[in-house]
Amino acid sequence: MTSSEIHLNTRERPSPTPEILSALKAGLPLEKVDLSEFNLQGVNLRQANLSQAKLLKADLSGIVLSDANLSGADLRGANLRGADLSGANLQGAYLNRADLQQANLNGANLQGAKLQVARYDTQTKWPEGYNYKNSGAVGPGANLNAAYLNTAFLRNADLQGANLRGAYLSGADLTGANLQGAALSGADLSKAYLTGAYLRNARLTGANLQGTDLRATDLTNAEMEYLESIAGADFTLAQGLAQTTKAMLHSRPTSELDVWNAYTRKTTRESLS
Repeated sequence: MTSSEIHLNTRERPSPTPEILSALKAGLPLEKVDLSEFNLQGVNLRQANLSQAKLLKADLSGIVLSDANLSGADLRGANLRGADLSGANLQGAYLNRADLQQANLNGANLQGAKLQVARYDTQTKWPEGYNYKNSGAVGPGANLNAAYLNTAFLRNADLQGANLRGAYLSGADLTGANLQGAALSGADLSKAYLTGAYLRNARLTGANLQGTDLRATDLTNAEMEYLESIAGADFTLAQGLAQTTKAMLHSRPTSELDVWNAYTRKTTRESLS
């Protein structure tokens, strides 16, 4: 079977046909095949040829793509959690916003790959010597200095010790995120969702918390001096706020303390009481 003999209408089908799967497993050239949003969870496609394939938002969790050709493939927003990508050719691939948590990329070729806002964790295995912390990917220890992450979906993300100094996180969803020890000095967190986030020992000096949802966050030992604004920030049930920090927050101007949070419908002053 050749690629010209396979006709796809992926917008109507949730998963590949048996013929396509057979061709992929056999390593037949299916360049530019469109499998966007398809479910390929757990499928074994070792050595498959998916060069320039479209796999946007596809569920590839647990998939075996070891030694596969994914050069130039579009994997934006794909779920690759737990995927085996060892030895895969990902040269020039688009992995923006892909989930790479627990994925095995050992020995993979990531030359020219785009990883902006791709998520990794402590279990992600990277190629030896690959500078993943400076790749634009999001995870523990990531260097995201001044990164544009406005409205990014980072719920429950592991960002321990990440460098987010001056990062643009306006409207980002960081609900339940682990930001322990993260550097957020000068970051724009306006209207961000940090509900239940873990911010122990985080550095928030000079950050903008205008309209930020900080309900039930853990702010133990967090540095919060010289904040740009807390107008409309909601601190309801926030944990670990030192008395000196509370006093500093209460001393902010009335023009900030009496502003409503558009989402929680509570003023900053009320949330601190």
